[in-house]
Amino acid sequence: MRGSPDHSRIGDCDEAAAATVAGCAAMTPHPKVDAIVDTYLSLADAEAPGLVEALYLEGSAALGDYRPTASDVDFVAVTTEPPPVEVIERIHARLGVHPFDGVYLTWDDLRRDPASLGQRPQAHAGRLNRRGDLNPVTWHTLARHGVTCRGPKPKDLDIWNDPEALAAWMDANLDHYWRRLVTRAARVVSPWGLACFGGYATVWLVTGVSRLHYTLATGELTSKTGAALHALRTFPSRWHRVLNEALRLREEDTALPTASSHLSGLADHFGAPRRSLYASPFERRQDVLAFATHAITTAHTLYTTR
Repeated sequence: MRGSPDHSRIGDCDEAAAATVAGCAAMTPHPKVDAIVDTYLSLADAEAPGLVEALYLEGSAALGDYRPTASDVDFVAVTTEPPPVEVIERIHARLGVHPFDGVYLTWDDLRRDPASLGQRPQAHAGRLNRRGDLNPVTWHTLARHGVTCRGPKPKDLDIWNDPEALAAWMDANLDHYWRRLVTRAARVVSPWGLACFGGYATVWLVTGVSRLHYTLATGELTSKTGAALHALRTFPSRWHRVLNEALRLREEDTALPTASSHLSGLADHFGAPRRSLYASPFERRQDVLAFATHAITTAHTLYTTR
């Protein structure tokens, strides 16, 4: 069957690790990514030789928008059988809090609709969630943009692909996640309400809803930066300042989900020279929430009139 791995080649872990890490390093966008991948594969092979038969990068590292300070390294690890959760818990505990987040799938999982699979182990911030939810964005990103660190290239695999299912998931996610997040952020005395005064929430909300809008408009996938550029080309000039602000923050790579980052970001408004396009964080927060609401509504319209 097309896409079946060559298990005889995967069995020699020492040679496979050296070769595949070197191949991945030639393709990844930053030495930090190379180092994290190298460390992970070394730990995985030491803990469970032969378990991780393939490793792919998705997310910003695959979409050409990796930022070494703000970006996670998103991965898909492939095994023949569902992996022992105790083993992969130990791997990620030893890896620590490196920003190496991703999901464990089997070769059979890659051929199937994620909606039919239930939940799979997922790693986040050094911890393993044994029952992580799946979504079609992972499958489509892997098939179209995945960076190979070990195993066959995505183009040689039979990866599930359904543009209609992807669009339907995006449309539902606009309300299930993004509109709910905007509603929470609109309450000032709340974690997201306060976060909206900082740069992280500006990038997350503005580029996040723009990414869904892009996919519903084009059928393709894009990065945070690509989404903001798409929105600049698509939305009226009323929204250009907040979009350019999100692009500035993304490029500067300083907007993090921490209290210290939020506080230091105030200097963008009040420092000399002022870096922000806004005179105050209150004004920017208002535009962030208004743009996100507008983009969600517009994206819904794209889906319903397809």
